Amino acid sequence: MNERDALEVIARLVPAGSRVLDLGCGNGQMLAYLQRTRGCSGYGIELADANVHAALQHGIDVIQLDLEEGLALFDDRSFDVVLQLETLQHLRNAERMLRETARVGRIGIVSFPNFAHWPNRLRVAAGRMPVTKALPYEWYDTPNIRVGTYADFEVLARKCGLEVTDSFGLQDGTVVRRWPNLRASVAVFRFEQR
Repeated sequence: MNERDALEVIARLVPAGSRVLDLGCGNGQMLAYLQRTRGCSGYGIELADANVHAALQHGIDVIQLDLEEGLALFDDRSFDVVLQLETLQHLRNAERMLRETARVGRIGIVSFPNFAHWPNRLRVAAGRMPVTKALPYEWYDTPNIRVGTYADFEVLARKCGLEVTDSFGLQDGTVVRRWPNLRASVAVFRFEQR
């Protein structure tokens, strides 16, 4: 599987015709894909100027906003689905943003690099921080504020009162359901408010 296949796997978690908010939408590729293949509508939230421009080029309605400021401009349950794909690890207050995700959307979908993936464990055991496809930066030059694991997110979801309705890992675009904390480089969770 390739990156396109991973896009399709995550897109299948989004009900057709949903109103979607994509937090940290990057160049808008996911939301454009959802509009084209699933009949979805919605907005992207992005901070970086270059990504805002790229998202607009993809035909995405994008709002330039620092997620650290929260989502106060959106009412409760204003979206069917809120995406946080490869975004949570960049935020100072991940718990707050997870609660905001659950507040503004009926369904939340989160993905992030899984630090507990076995090659990362080996690299740390050898005394070094890992640099991988999912974590492509040196420790001293990374946009990631934190690293997390598949197992850690399950604990955070319970703390936030969220019901995980689906979870799996991704390894090179392939879904990993058996031992995802060990065998997957990316963790994916779909959840709803209890």
